[in-house]
Amino acid sequence: MADRGEILAGLEARLGHQFRNRELLDEALTHRSWASEAGISTHYERIEFLGDSLLGLVTADWLFELHADRAEGELSLLKSMLVNEDALARYAAKIAIGEGLRLGAGEERSGGRFKASLLADVLEALFGAVYLDAGFAAAREVVRTYLESASELPLEQRAVDPKSTLQEQIQARGWPLPVYSVVEESGPDHDKVFTVEVRLRGALAGRGIGRTKKGAEQAAAGGALAELDSPPAEPPVELEGKPDPSSG
Repeated sequence: MADRGEILAGLEARLGHQFRNRELLDEALTHRSWASEAGISTHYERIEFLGDSLLGLVTADWLFELHADRAEGELSLLKSMLVNEDALARYAAKIAIGEGLRLGAGEERSGGRFKASLLADVLEALFGAVYLDAGFAAAREVVRTYLESASELPLEQRAVDPKSTLQEQIQARGWPLPVYSVVEESGPDHDKVFTVEVRLRGALAGRGIGRTKKGAEQAAAGGALAELDSPPAEPPVELEGKPDPSSG
């Protein structure tokens, strides 16, 4: 098995940045569980906060420059596709971030090296660490490398969730944004079930149930998408010259 120095060097090469201060790289790869077991207070979460903001700014700047003909709504949709958890986790797996993670025993046993949410968070922390190590220009190049990789995926592979897909379709039609509302909550506080409705142009378009509000909204959006994809009902055909059999 490669030693940690070799693992970090390989990750630096794939990320596209060689750290002057390797401690920043280690901090970005350190999970709270490892820090707790090691008796230290530093882990990736603070740097992730910085990296998340950096990612948003660079993505907005990149899209604004690349798509001069796109409206604000379209740019927002494209941005959401590029900064969502699934897109980040896919790239994190591609550059093998999991190999360098420092995890506590419990997190290791639970498969932390392969958790999409953790991989996405740590990738953002790495963006932040590059910024702290070498400044904005270096961090922008690393983030842009990610964006170019993520944007090469076909649209259907960018893990767009039902809410994003619904927003894309209604914006293409020139409709107002969907309106979601929680219409029912049931169960104890630790095991809630939410029912959400989504309305398009004031009309009920979908209803969903989930353990979280977000999950219920996604389910409602999925129902609305199914309705949008359904062909409209054809009006009854009037037969000229023939009396209505229900009359008289």
